[in-house]
Amino acid sequence: MVMFFSSTWATPSNIQWLMFMTLSVMNSQADRTSAAHIKGFNNILTALFLMIIMTNFMGLVPYLFSYSSHLLFTLTFGLPLWLTLILSAMAYDLKSWAAALLPGGAPDWLNPFLVIIETISISVRPLTLSFRLAANMSAGHIVLTLIGSYAAASMFGSLFAFIMLISIQIVYILFEMGICVIQGYIFCLLLSLYADDHPL
Repeated sequence: MVMFFSSTWATPSNIQWLMFMTLSVMNSQADRTSAAHIKGFNNILTALFLMIIMTNFMGLVPYLFSYSSHLLFTLTFGLPLWLTLILSAMAYDLKSWAAALLPGGAPDWLNPFLVIIETISISVRPLTLSFRLAANMSAGHIVLTLIGSYAAASMFGSLFAFIMLISIQIVYILFEMGICVIQGYIFCLLLSLYADDHPL
């Protein structure tokens, strides 16, 4: 809707300014990594960044289903993008991708173990990436639910406790809005950092 009605404004509205500011932040971050050399990857990251932020914000609306707190949603983005980077790196230059599995300067007797450890650490990246987003969003929703249930229970008891819990919930909602933006940024930042393993 924002993109559709953007042509009706003589100057950019506040919503457009906010949207393009977030896109420029992610685009400049992706330009600092090797993601800038992979065609179209910056555009994917910036679109994903905006979509994750909007999905996280929608999860804060009462009685709306929070997609970003479920592992199936986060794995849908983390796994294919990570696998695309791995397959692209292997297709581009298999030797330099395989050489990156072994850090330089290691003793010869340690090389097989280092390759196994590096392979495992690369393989668990999509899981850690997806679990981080889902766990942080779930934890925030659980805390909001607990505070809301305690506030509802204290409504007929102590007025001071009710006002205190409502004040805490308002402050925590503002805090959770910041977490929504930060988690979207971290998700896309880690994907752009994973692109550094891509041979150029």
